[in-house]
Amino acid sequence: MGNFIFEKTSIEGVYIITPKVFGDNRGYFMETYKQSEFEAAGITNIFVQDNQSKSRKGVLRGLHFQKTHPQAKLVRVIKGEVYDVAVDLRKDSPTYGKYVGVILSEENKKQFFVPKGFAHGFLVLSEEAEFVYKCDDLYHPEDEGGLLYCDKDVAIDWPETEELTLSEKDKLHPTLAELDFSF
Repeated sequence: MGNFIFEKTSIEGVYIITPKVFGDNRGYFMETYKQSEFEAAGITNIFVQDNQSKSRKGVLRGLHFQKTHPQAKLVRVIKGEVYDVAVDLRKDSPTYGKYVGVILSEENKKQFFVPKGFAHGFLVLSEEAEFVYKCDDLYHPEDEGGLLYCDKDVAIDWPETEELTLSEKDKLHPTLAELDFSF
């Protein structure tokens, strides 16, 4: 048996991944990625860039994607807790415009695999959160796209928060109906 549980979600290609954690009185150890096990589960992406962000409670980052350099992402939280979301933007997909959301935290150690063709974002639920992720293509700032986090057609059920903090850019993204782009 491997060191990961790969849970399929309601959207093809999106996985919630739970690593096996080995703990004792010293702390714990876990693998966060092992190419052979991911490939056996059908995730064959080659990751080329790792990123990390730190945010405070109520920060919502997203929903982001790259247009001509789409990225698959393997995301996790190393401190705190977030609600993480992937929205299907693959025009010919039966789940176009649908989303999957999952709580990621330092306690549950779950990871979320977001394939190419999705908008991605997260909301910080703890006082602060450190978020890390692998990408299978490099970041190209001129290639950014976005989807409005509160689009009524997508209807993401974001957890309640006292204060919501977004970048100016994220407040201005188009809705799904206004989006002039799909994968």
